[in-house]
Amino acid sequence: MLYLFFRLSAAFMKYRRLAVRWTVLLLAIVGLSSTPPQPSAPGPKPNIVFIIADDLGWGDLSCYGATDLKTPHIDSLMRAGLRFTSFYANSPVCSPSRASLLSGRWPERMGVPGVIRDDSTDSWGYLATGPLLPDYLQKAGYHTALVGKWHLGLESPNTPNEHGFQEFDGFLGDMMDDYYTKLRNKHNFMRHNRQVINPPGHATDVFTDGAIRYVNSRRGRSKPFFLYLPYTAPHNPLQPPAEWLERVQKREPGIDPTRAKLVALIEHMDANIGRLLATLKANGQLQNTLIVFTSDNGGWGPGRANNGPVRAFKGTMYEGGIRIPAGVAWAGHIQPGRTSDERLQLIDWLPTFLELTGRKATAPLDGRSMLPLLTSKQPDGLTLETIRQRPLFFIRREGTDAFKGLTTQAVRQGDWKLLQPNPFSPYELYNLKDDPKETTDLASREKAKAAELTRLLMDHIRRSGSVPWQKSH
Repeated sequence: MLYLFFRLSAAFMKYRRLAVRWTVLLLAIVGLSSTPPQPSAPGPKPNIVFIIADDLGWGDLSCYGATDLKTPHIDSLMRAGLRFTSFYANSPVCSPSRASLLSGRWPERMGVPGVIRDDSTDSWGYLATGPLLPDYLQKAGYHTALVGKWHLGLESPNTPNEHGFQEFDGFLGDMMDDYYTKLRNKHNFMRHNRQVINPPGHATDVFTDGAIRYVNSRRGRSKPFFLYLPYTAPHNPLQPPAEWLERVQKREPGIDPTRAKLVALIEHMDANIGRLLATLKANGQLQNTLIVFTSDNGGWGPGRANNGPVRAFKGTMYEGGIRIPAGVAWAGHIQPGRTSDERLQLIDWLPTFLELTGRKATAPLDGRSMLPLLTSKQPDGLTLETIRQRPLFFIRREGTDAFKGLTTQAVRQGDWKLLQPNPFSPYELYNLKDDPKETTDLASREKAKAAELTRLLMDHIRRSGSVPWQKSH
């Protein structure tokens, strides 16, 4: 009996092995073998449109709570994707933030701790060599264009066409003395690539017209494009078109006259962004275009800017000088209607776009990719913890009487922020979770935390000191 049991068991195992072999063979024939499936090819790379306003305060959009202005087009863009509530510039002034945005590095490590100006005796930066975002995107197969304000150099080798932009149609300088003449200190810094130009009209309209021409020129092409659109609005001088100012004054009786000009300048910019969005949609480009809207620093105090429920304005290390509005939309990839309070910075956009396009950095980066945060409803805890605990640094070098050519700086890590109001003041310490308006300086009470952040900041300053910020002679 036992013998018969073993014979039957052996026969069963023989036929079972045979059946398994035939099953594997049949699955292989129909393409369903047990080999793990290969990942599908990635989809087409998105076009990237990066719109940056000049001195737009955190609270100067209706989607951020403003009640005396209307920005329906920017609001719709924010609703279409992810809106940030704790996004930061890298500096409370212009050039350093732009240097960080385009390099992914702390601004002083790109030689731009302060504002670059046409007056060499009052210019506080000189762009260092190294790849910028358009260089990387060109290598990723993109066509690249800058339409608008550059503000990182007025002459070779620091012009847009020498830093990866295949098309440049805009303004080299820092600010315009007049939105219609577009001159700065009687100099014309308007260029089409290397050619001096003098287009008529308000600068915001002129830049939007150039952006529309560019996206129309890319219609129907297989190669993706990167459009960098830095407006000069709503930077001083507060000079909106007359009909836009009249519209605001009629709608908002009793509004402060200076505030009315700022509101009109912002609403005029919003309408122009609407024109660009309508063109992208009409061209069939909107569906596969990632669009960012943000600002370079906080709003300007004398212009009656609204920086939200925080302290101070542009130029300062308080929250009103460095916290900025920001949002990103990409249909089908970024869930609409989301908000995020994660602490991010302009420096993070370049590594994000590198990860998005599959490129590796060929120079050191200080920013971190936020792509998992953008495209996932619930990014992994490690990603969030890395973002939350890293230090964020801020710098401004200036030549006014308050600065005398020296720097102020700040660092935020977690809920704590250490800052210097001016180069001759002691450091101040705030807990932003408990005191978001920075009303109570805790430096004398929380000495250990102040010392910890001071050491962190000093090490950052030391490591950044090897990069010159003046043109060598």
